[in-house]
Amino acid sequence: MAGGRVAHVTLKGPSVVKEICIGLTLGLLAGGLWKMHHWNEQRKTRAFYDMLEKGQISVVHSDD
Repeated sequence: MAGGRVAHVTLKGPSVVKEICIGLTLGLLAGGLWKMHHWNEQRKTRAFYDMLEKGQISVVHSDD
């Protein structure tokens, strides 16, 4: 009474191409988010200095 052979899944090592693709995708995503954050900070700084030049705001405390 020999038992039937069961097909087992063979374990393979990590796929190099898949790992590179995943790493590249995650890196580009993180870089894009960082760049968007940087552009927002630049926009805020530029708006602050534009308002300062127009006289709409002041960094000196008034003694009213």
